[in-house]
Amino acid sequence: MLTLRPGSERGHADHGWLESYHSFSFAGYVDPDHVHFGPLRVINEDRVAPGGGFGQHGHRDMEIFSYVLSGELAHRDTLGNGSSIGPGRVQLMTTGTGVEHSEFNHSAHEPVHFLQIWLFPRETGLTPRYSEADFSADSKRDQLRLIISPDGRDGSLRIEQDAFIYATLLEGETTLTHTLAPGRRAYVHLIRGTLEINGQLLEGGDALMLEEEARIELTRGRDAEALVFDLP
Repeated sequence: MLTLRPGSERGHADHGWLESYHSFSFAGYVDPDHVHFGPLRVINEDRVAPGGGFGQHGHRDMEIFSYVLSGELAHRDTLGNGSSIGPGRVQLMTTGTGVEHSEFNHSAHEPVHFLQIWLFPRETGLTPRYSEADFSADSKRDQLRLIISPDGRDGSLRIEQDAFIYATLLEGETTLTHTLAPGRRAYVHLIRGTLEINGQLLEGGDALMLEEEARIELTRGRDAEALVFDLP
């Protein structure tokens, strides 16, 4: 079964310093039909204006990762981590028993555009943990690059959930196929461009939910960048 989630139907908030699109219920956006998809709880597409950012705030019992599209996102947390995340670099936090962090755009001229994504962990009360890694454009071009997994295989970041998350850049007639094990589901979020998935055409911001499907087929990308979530 295929279910299209049009990007135009996402929640939208504009706070001046922050413009955000919410794929699932978040803050003041409440949509009973889109609260979560399995363990996938949040996909926020955020644009933070120069000099703007999120002051120190806390999270617990959530797996949170940031995927930067343009600009630089400065991160600091109470685990002692501090870094600047640019395109191609992914950061992942297991918030567990509790972490506070801040995220800022210190540029005076350039906005930062990124996805903030949350998943429920396999259990609550885990020890907080932070990791980050680079995934080059070449490693994602015309292939599914594993960026997050339960065991950290192939240089991916390790998440405390039975989730495999892939990133891809697709252009032209290249076709990629990903097999889904019985009982698993998938969520594909198209960040930009156009892409055909299992015969369904998606435009930037759209997502496709796949349940009781044996495989995912991605093809006919036009300037396409996507994240593929293989979920329990």
